[in-house]
Amino acid sequence: MIKYLLSKNADIMFIGINPHFGSYRRGIPFSNNKTLWYLFSRAGLIKEDEDFLRVDENLKKVYEKEFVDIYNLNFTNLIERPSRDVSDLKKGEEVKGKEYLMESIIKYRPKVACFIGKVTYEKFSGEKLESFGWNGSIGKSKVYVMHFPIRGPAAIRVDELKEIMQSIGRNPIGN
Repeated sequence: MIKYLLSKNADIMFIGINPHFGSYRRGIPFSNNKTLWYLFSRAGLIKEDEDFLRVDENLKKVYEKEFVDIYNLNFTNLIERPSRDVSDLKKGEEVKGKEYLMESIIKYRPKVACFIGKVTYEKFSGEKLESFGWNGSIGKSKVYVMHFPIRGPAAIRVDELKEIMQSIGRNPIGN
């Protein structure tokens, strides 16, 4: 099970669709193949390098001890139930999560609510995504939709993360 760590006024709240079985078992979001964590490193959101992040115990330490307290970042998912793939989700399964997410974004007020992937945003909003990038706001939080980290060139995702950082005046951390 994943314990989502949320804090008031985080720089970025990352929002996924739902956990993969491997991530759920480890208790760490996006830890099944770790690509998103490597992108965080390349973009300068976190200081740990990819070799360090490959080790589950190291990644768990970063998530549980540093992600919120040091890096001022948050993670949550629209749907709590793990699945192998988003195609395994049932229609309407996101309804409960939409309310939770809306309440969490309003309550915790991250500078940016970043939806990880088109499907996540569309399931949350109930609307077809017009374009990746900035998509309005929820309360005081700007909304950004980034490309899903697995498919396509990593450089696009790194640039998206850097764009978010720049918009909130956050400088990359050297690693």
